[in-house]
Amino acid sequence: MVTHDNWRKSSYSGSGDGNACLEIASSPTRTAVRDSKAPALAALTFPTASFTAFVDALKDAGQDAPQRRDA
Repeated sequence: MVTHDNWRKSSYSGSGDGNACLEIASSPTRTAVRDSKAPALAALTFPTASFTAFVDALKDAGQDAPQRRDA
């Protein structure tokens, strides 16, 4: 399912703290998640429909959260 070339991380990831994020790889039926700092370690896999519902719930919760104000 997961090949080396289909791992990706968020386009919001940049230098500095952006290097400490998760990467995902997906297929029609499964989505895998791994730590970008330790890609050789095990990945967690989820049914794609469940992972999509999880991400959608995070997006919905983020819309209700107070906006962050950077100093």
